[in-house]
Amino acid sequence: MSALQPLFRHPNLLVGWILLILTGLSVGACSDQAWNSPYPPDQAGQNILYSSFAERPKHLDPAQSYSSNEVVFTGQIYEPPLQYHFLKRPYQLEPATVTTMPVPYYLDDQGQRLSDNASADEIAYSVYDIEIQPGIHYQPHPAFAKDEQGQFLYHALSEQDLESVKTLSDFRENGSRELVAEDYALQIKRLAHPRLHSPIFGLMSDYIVGLSDYAATLKQVFEHNSEGASAAASVDLRDYPLAGVEVLDRYRYRVRIRGKYPQFLYWLAMPFFAPVPWEADVFYSQPGMKERNISLDWYPLGTGPYMLTVNNPNRQMVMERNPNFHGERYPQAGESGDAGQGYLDDAGRQLPMIDKVIYSLEKEAIPTWNKFLQGYYDASGVSSDSFDQAIQVASGGDISLTPELKAKGIHLNTVVSTSISYIGFNMLDPVVGGDSEPARLLRRAISIAMDYEEYISVFANGRGIPAQSPLPPGIFGHVEGRQGINTFVYDWTPHGPQRKPIAEARRLLAQAGYPDGRDIKTGKPLVLYFDTSGVGPDDSARLDWIRKQFVKLDIQLQVRNTDYNRFQDKMLKGTAQIFQWGWNADYPDAENFLFLLYAKNAKVEHSGENAANYSNAEFDRLFEQMKNMENGAQRQQVIDRMVEILRHDAPWVFGFHPKQFVLFHDWYHNAKSNLMANNTLKYRRIEPALREQQREAWNHPVVWPLGLIILMLIAAVIPAVIAYRRHENQQALEH
Repeated sequence: MSALQPLFRHPNLLVGWILLILTGLSVGACSDQAWNSPYPPDQAGQNILYSSFAERPKHLDPAQSYSSNEVVFTGQIYEPPLQYHFLKRPYQLEPATVTTMPVPYYLDDQGQRLSDNASADEIAYSVYDIEIQPGIHYQPHPAFAKDEQGQFLYHALSEQDLESVKTLSDFRENGSRELVAEDYALQIKRLAHPRLHSPIFGLMSDYIVGLSDYAATLKQVFEHNSEGASAAASVDLRDYPLAGVEVLDRYRYRVRIRGKYPQFLYWLAMPFFAPVPWEADVFYSQPGMKERNISLDWYPLGTGPYMLTVNNPNRQMVMERNPNFHGERYPQAGESGDAGQGYLDDAGRQLPMIDKVIYSLEKEAIPTWNKFLQGYYDASGVSSDSFDQAIQVASGGDISLTPELKAKGIHLNTVVSTSISYIGFNMLDPVVGGDSEPARLLRRAISIAMDYEEYISVFANGRGIPAQSPLPPGIFGHVEGRQGINTFVYDWTPHGPQRKPIAEARRLLAQAGYPDGRDIKTGKPLVLYFDTSGVGPDDSARLDWIRKQFVKLDIQLQVRNTDYNRFQDKMLKGTAQIFQWGWNADYPDAENFLFLLYAKNAKVEHSGENAANYSNAEFDRLFEQMKNMENGAQRQQVIDRMVEILRHDAPWVFGFHPKQFVLFHDWYHNAKSNLMANNTLKYRRIEPALREQQREAWNHPVVWPLGLIILMLIAAVIPAVIAYRRHENQQALEH
């Protein structure tokens, strides 16, 4: 009671404090920004797009970056020569920084020019002459900063110079320069850099003339460099010519490809072939930079519409409009129906249309979903936890939004992804890998046991199609119906494909030497290892489900869980055994999926994307034949045989092809899905005023319960105050 004595002695003071609290609540309720807003007040009404990320991108260097969580950033910052038309379908390439679409000409093995309709057998080389537009400039960056004498300010930094430097922004001066053809040539050379381990080096060395020899040359240079790794990293690649890449003049360069490879144009639309200035290599390779996370992996440097200004992977990543962007216009035409859906409302407008994009770290799906519903994220996927709240499925299978979301002005886009989610076996592993019949039977047994129909129903709410091969629908080579099923895993029924019974899987397991899940030679239980990077509640449920699939075969499955970066390292070293991974198409061609199982693209030996390290001589021979063929009956026959080899060997449990659901608010425009393009952010538009209006309506605080509680406190305290005052007066009278 003693702590309340000052208030009891002065009841007016108590009432004053209560009124002050009520006034504060009233003022807060009338403020422009909702109380629960996760953003500072000065961002209200600004042209900012809000999104999230779950894990920091490991690589933002275009020579190394190949993950979907990385291209969210690299696709907006770097500009390869080509891009995909935002609206047109089928997907269509168009110029990005080039003046016109490159058209190859062909040479025989003597260097003589061939006709444009020469057969693939005659063509020894394809030559691409690429001309870029003049007047394109890089984003502001300290690598370009010069003093009054024209000397670079930050190319010869000492330890003392770096004492006060913690981030890139600590360099006060910035500069820029024009994009030139040499920058594109330099980046192609960087694909062979032995310290960068580009994931496409193995594939590109088969095509770009001299790239493999160039890697060997650079390796020798680095090994014989007496000054150590840091100095070796700063070797100027311009001093070492690459046979297949030639700079013709300031704005033109030439790439020479072995044989006929039509898919090379698709690669020219990817960040791997975006320009990197030599100044960046010099700037970032200086001693002390890497220790401060000041590198191209952390601070990319490009000519694209956006630049990364904040990289705090524990909280937030921010991209802002590049003030030096050369400019581009929103498409004037699309496909049928685009105008009716509003996708041409911005035709001819200057790009980009959003000033800043803020990505906040969100490790869990539920907080992300709640913030989307509150208007604090502009678009969202649909997780399994929020599916019933967002989507209603009619008896005929038709998908639509729930009335609650429709009432909030939320819209839905759906599209079958050109992607695959699969479980892979490390073919270098002594138990599940290799070319032996027992190992093959073991993999097939597991393929049958993995009930992906159930998986799609439980974890994807039906948003997927069980995969019969690596090729998803919409990619040439995919076969529908009875002719397209994996007969090692499925039977055909009047109702379509049906997974073989578990009894068949157990029979195969016994043939493999593991009856009832025990090694027939030792009698010990078969223990397998599943390597993963999943750490959230959703991942725990999936891992439990995967364990149960192995239990059907009496196989003990132990899960080895690490973060994603550690998981990538294990895959690169080949120490994983069984893993779950996926692939999003880089370009719309069968080669882009089948190369995931091509031996020369193996993860361990070549740092490529063959994560299973699968090798089959016939498959590889057919792959080399198929990749150069035009789509048609002959190419289909070759693809069919390749797919049958994969089904027989079972290096993957083929998994499923997901269906993509994207939700977006009324104020978010030009939301058309483009599964091929990486640079779609520049086409998006938002209405900040409408967003603020909706946020205020949806997040208006309800303060009357607090007022009621305070009134109840007043009602409870006043009698105590009166009793206390009477007690004090009585004591005064007695004295």
